[in-house]
Amino acid sequence: MIQRVFSATRTSLRDEAEALAAALPPLLVEAERLASAISLGIHGRRKAGMGESFWQFRRFRAEDPSTAIDWRQSAKSQHLFVREREWEVAQSVWFWRDGSAGMRFASGNVSKRERASLLALALASALVRGGERVALFGEGHAPASSRAALRRMAYALDDDRGSSEALPPEGPVSRNAQFVWLGDFLAPMTAIETALRRMTQSGLSGHLIHIVDPAEEDFPYEGRTRFEAPGEDFRETLGRAETVATAYRARFKAHAETVAMLAGKLGWTYLAHRTDKPPQTALIALYAEMSGAHRTRI
Repeated sequence: MIQRVFSATRTSLRDEAEALAAALPPLLVEAERLASAISLGIHGRRKAGMGESFWQFRRFRAEDPSTAIDWRQSAKSQHLFVREREWEVAQSVWFWRDGSAGMRFASGNVSKRERASLLALALASALVRGGERVALFGEGHAPASSRAALRRMAYALDDDRGSSEALPPEGPVSRNAQFVWLGDFLAPMTAIETALRRMTQSGLSGHLIHIVDPAEEDFPYEGRTRFEAPGEDFRETLGRAETVATAYRARFKAHAETVAMLAGKLGWTYLAHRTDKPPQTALIALYAEMSGAHRTRI
């Protein structure tokens, strides 16, 4: 009898767990799988303090208590040394995913919007595992380090009714936080610069992730081709598309370089990622950017 009750309880628990897993947003499941596939370590502002992890040895100073001396390390030289530990401070990281119609463009299997959403949520998942606080900017929720925060982000990023704005709106943010902006940056440069300067002046440091569809950069079109602007009443037909390919590629490259230069000028990092490349490499590169690297293309 007890065995039957235990078996029924175990079956019920398994069914409940499977139902719960089935209710998770598919985007969150994919993002967490991506985050689990890489080893990022703990990210945070670190300095000497009351932590548990060893940071460094330093020379003993007059104001240090004698109990701080590491006698084993000191015995190796003629000087006294103190063992310092890390003070890990949780950091707030805001995310913004460009919601404009152009982000839905896909020349292959993955749209710019889908890749940007996946990278945003995968990075957020990895940061939460490291104790950081995350939130999607403009959704009305403060950054938090929890599964609930990730679920909120997943539902918002996967919702077609979400923001259709390309640029982050004005809004309150905590000073000294980080801001991760993922988009195609095809908005007018003056508008991009205004948004970047506003956030920089509010005390944010940030990271621009330029999501590029390969067709946008390579311009592989030939012959009679009609071009349409997503979400806009604009159409252009070219009799021989290949005749403008060289000029187009040069202009696209110049625009991307202008965005990168603006980011560097304001103290932000810049990373370009093509949707025909693996998301894992972009996630690793993005983490490296957040750790202090500079311009990268993946």
